Amino acid sequence: MPDHTHLHWPFLEERHRRLGAELSAWAASHIEDVWERSDDVDGTCRVLVKQLADGGWLSLVAQDDDDAPTFDVRALCVARETLACHGGLADFAFAMQGLGAGPVALFGTVEQRRRVLPKVRRGEAIAAFALSEADAGSDVQAMRTTAHRQGRGYVLQGEKTWISNAGIADFYVVFARMPDEGADRFGAFLVEAEQLGLTISERIHVIAPHPLGTVRLEACEIDADALIGEPGDGLRVAFGTLDVFRTTVGAAALGFARRALDESLRWATERSTFGRQLAQHQLTKARLADMAVAVDASALLVYRAAWARDTQGGAATREAAMAKLYATEAAQRVIDDAVQLFGGRGVVSGAVVERLYREIRALRIYEGTSEIQKLVIAGQLLPRAPTQ
Repeated sequence: MPDHTHLHWPFLEERHRRLGAELSAWAASHIEDVWERSDDVDGTCRVLVKQLADGGWLSLVAQDDDDAPTFDVRALCVARETLACHGGLADFAFAMQGLGAGPVALFGTVEQRRRVLPKVRRGEAIAAFALSEADAGSDVQAMRTTAHRQGRGYVLQGEKTWISNAGIADFYVVFARMPDEGADRFGAFLVEAEQLGLTISERIHVIAPHPLGTVRLEACEIDADALIGEPGDGLRVAFGTLDVFRTTVGAAALGFARRALDESLRWATERSTFGRQLAQHQLTKARLADMAVAVDASALLVYRAAWARDTQGGAATREAAMAKLYATEAAQRVIDDAVQLFGGRGVVSGAVVERLYREIRALRIYEGTSEIQKLVIAGQLLPRAPTQ
C-alpha cells in the first residue's frame, strides 16, 4: 500500500500523520476486500458504516459537542484519501455520513445535534444529503421541491434524485423552496426516513455500485423543528456544507490515483515483455513518471486547500475548486494509464485497476462538475484582474 511520505509535508501536523498511519493499518485488516462484496451494496454499506463507527473514525464527521463543530478538513482529506486507497465503497460510506450529517453539525440547533450526531457517530443512523433534482443539478436554484407552511409545521412536495444512500438512509436533509418566505428563498429540513409521505420511487444503478436513488415527497408533513437554520437560509446551509467537503472529493480522487500508481509500479516490476522487465522499457518509465507527478501535484493542491480552510478561515473557495478540479481530472488520467500498463488484465472485471476506472468517473461530476469548478475559479480570479 502507499507510503505516507506526503503526510510529512508542512501543510499537515502530527495528528494528521498519526491518523493516516492508524487508519491505513485499520483499513488493511477491515475493508481491503470490500470490492469483492458488491453483490449486496446496501448491506455492505451498512456493514462499513458500523465498522467505521466501531473504529472511532466517524467522530471525524460527527463530533460530540454541543457547540457547532469546526471540521478538521485536513483530517477529513487524510481519511478519505486513505479509505479510497483501500476501497471506494468505504470512502463513500465515510463521506456520506459527513455530507449527510454536515448540515446538522454546522447549522443545526443544539437539540438537533444531540438527537442526530451521536447516532451518526455510533453508526446507528445513516445520513443522506438530498439537494439535486432532475432539472436542478449544477443549477440548484432551479429546484422545484417546495416547503409550504401548514399550521406549526411545513408540507414538503417534490422529488429529489441522484441521492446517495437513498433507500438505506435513516434520515435525509432535504432542500426545498419556501415560497411563503418570498421569491428565491429556500430551506433545509431534517426528515426521518419513515416519515409519512417520503418514499424511494427509484433505485439508480451506476458503473461503480453504491446506494443511489430518487426520493419522492408527497404531502410530507413535518414539524417546524425539522427546519435546519433559519427560514430562507437553505442555500447557505447547502453551500456551507459543500464548502467543507468539496476539497475532500479531491482527496478521494488522490487516494484512487495513489492506489493506481502503486499497482502499476508493482506490475511493472513483476511483468516481463520482450525479454526484459516491463519497468525497463523507456515508455513505461515515462508513463510512471507522469503518473507520479500527477499524484504529487494533486496532493499539493488538495492539502493546500484543506490547510487554507483550517488555518485561514472562510471557505477557501478558489483553492477548493482548484483541488477538486485538478485532482479528479488527474486521477482519471492516472488510472487510465494504469489500465493501459496492465494491458488485457487491466480490463478484466474485478481487477483493481478496472474497479478504480469505474470508481473515479463520478468524482468529476458530483459536488460540482469540472466545468462548474472552472467557472468558480474564473469567478474568483476576474474581480482581481489588474486594471490600468
